[in-house]
Amino acid sequence: MAAIDLNADLGETVDGAPTADDEAMFAVISSASVACGGHAGDAASMRDCVKRAARHGVAVGAHPSYPDPAGFGRLPMTMAPDELAASVAVQLGALVAAGADVRYVKPHGALYHAVTSDRAQADAVARAIVDQSELLGRPLPVLGLDGAISAAAASVGLPFVREAFLDRGYTSAGGLVPRTAPGALLHDPEEVAARAVRLVREGVVVAVDGTLVAVDGASLCLHGDSPAAVAMARAVRSALDADGIEVRAPW
Repeated sequence: MAAIDLNADLGETVDGAPTADDEAMFAVISSASVACGGHAGDAASMRDCVKRAARHGVAVGAHPSYPDPAGFGRLPMTMAPDELAASVAVQLGALVAAGADVRYVKPHGALYHAVTSDRAQADAVARAIVDQSELLGRPLPVLGLDGAISAAAASVGLPFVREAFLDRGYTSAGGLVPRTAPGALLHDPEEVAARAVRLVREGVVVAVDGTLVAVDGASLCLHGDSPAAVAMARAVRSALDADGIEVRAPW
């Protein structure tokens, strides 16, 4: 039976207010990338995510970002490697302190994109993950896109898992369409569900220009703060189940 991980970025509470229907999302996903204070999230939201994950049998991952709550972690920042490593380490520690059995780490937003191309930033993030891995007594896999971060992970012995996006537009070169450009976000549950099945079965997505692009992903992501997130997640899960594709965490 074919199998795939379905992950969502959750626990993204801002000033005590949730930005997503976490309860509904936890019911259909297999992995939750939980905000741990850099761009969103606080001790209470992290504890809530830990409880929901246990109730629904969902794996918990850490979702650290640049320390930028005002910009929701989506603005590029210039940070010295040691400063960045320390910030990520604090965020990972906060999620562990909230009771999470952290199974993987996925950077968020601008940091996610920076570590695909900037080796110094990627090495800093990998160093923080290694330090947390040593505390836990097991290596924490890194979830992301190929690039500097996959090389950095390999250099320090961390497993790397490739991610594909269900609700983001792809360019013909295989990259993500910038959020400020047309076609960056998908909202139609049926379109997103069809993309999920095709990704698993054929390893391709339709780019914004209509061309087919090869995409290799062992984990499929939906953003929990999208307006149609719950409808898309339910449609995706239903389509995967109907096609005989098992949804399960690989961690």
